[in-house]
Amino acid sequence: MSFTESAQDMRDEIVQLRHSLHTTPEIGLQLPRTQEKVLAALDGLPLEIKTGTALSSVTAVLRGGRPGPAVLLRGDMDALPVTEKNDLPYVSRLAGQMHACGHDLHTAMLVGAARLLSARRDELAGDVVFMFQPGEEGHDGAKHMIAEGVLDAAGSRPVAAYGMHVVSSMLPLGLFASRPGPIMAAADTFSVTVRGRGGHGSSPHRSLDPIQAGCEMVAALQSMVTRTFDVFDPVVVTVGSFHGGSKDNIIPDDARFDATVRTFSKENRTLVKRRLVEVVEGVAAAHGLRAEASFGMGYPVTVNDESEADFLGRTADELFGPGRYFVSPQPVMGSEDFSYVLDSVPGAFVFLGACPPGRDPATAPYNHSPEAVFDDSVLPDGAALYATLAHERLAGVG
Repeated sequence: MSFTESAQDMRDEIVQLRHSLHTTPEIGLQLPRTQEKVLAALDGLPLEIKTGTALSSVTAVLRGGRPGPAVLLRGDMDALPVTEKNDLPYVSRLAGQMHACGHDLHTAMLVGAARLLSARRDELAGDVVFMFQPGEEGHDGAKHMIAEGVLDAAGSRPVAAYGMHVVSSMLPLGLFASRPGPIMAAADTFSVTVRGRGGHGSSPHRSLDPIQAGCEMVAALQSMVTRTFDVFDPVVVTVGSFHGGSKDNIIPDDARFDATVRTFSKENRTLVKRRLVEVVEGVAAAHGLRAEASFGMGYPVTVNDESEADFLGRTADELFGPGRYFVSPQPVMGSEDFSYVLDSVPGAFVFLGACPPGRDPATAPYNHSPEAVFDDSVLPDGAALYATLAHERLAGVG
């Protein structure tokens, strides 16, 4: 049987696992219930299993029937601090916690891949590392797992690594999309405290208004981006938080705002850091105030190896037929900590459309929405692609 046929045979099992994970989501690096469910799902398979120390990770190694290199497959497991607003039989039972980004599907698909490959381990010319990762949502989970040795779990550094991410909109159901080179952005933070001098709202000339200056800074940052950076190497600066004042007629001493900064090249990542500080300090000086700025480095750019991205595309075409995979013309401004793995190992990251039938991918609630819904029908195909990538890469195809 092909991997696609075998995956369809186990469809009910991995759907049940996905639903179980969805009902009890966990956030961050410590996911004890999720870890327990993954370990139970892997029980009985011929795997060497190790759990994390600083986080509730699971690393499972499948030794092939013949000697050879290692390939790594990754699935993240954590949820988001979101209260679900869907009417589903398997809706989250925990207020303020939801698998709004589809990581429950990633986990179930990776378990499916472990079962598929375990059934055909004698055919494998090498080893497969299954990386079940907590803490992708802003907690550096991949970096923690790398520090604890996931890239050396098989005894040698993997020759390739593959990751997958479902989307509840953007792509039609069942469509895979990837590209060589940058596929997701670096995500950094920029925080500014504007130091002024408070006073009465009726007499602004007697104060140094940090709110007015802060608003001017926000507008100036947008102009700086469009006048400094090439649109073909894009930079995005979005101020998502602005705080200042306590009452309509009181000018406060201070105001604060925070921004997310997205880039696709090391050069722009370095340059935007300098330019952001120059702009806010310049505006502050023009108004006689001070600006205290800090820049926090987040996840780096997720970069697909060109040959591995091509291999992934060919594999998807051969597995599912033409029309199920396309090369994305541009990267996505979201970020991923699988970037840390791809900084050390050549590999590729792919998106999979999980927008339910009857919904328009262009308008359906996107990942992270409390109304995001992911269709279960993609689970067998995701598991089959994971398994086929590992099987074929170890067979020397690539």
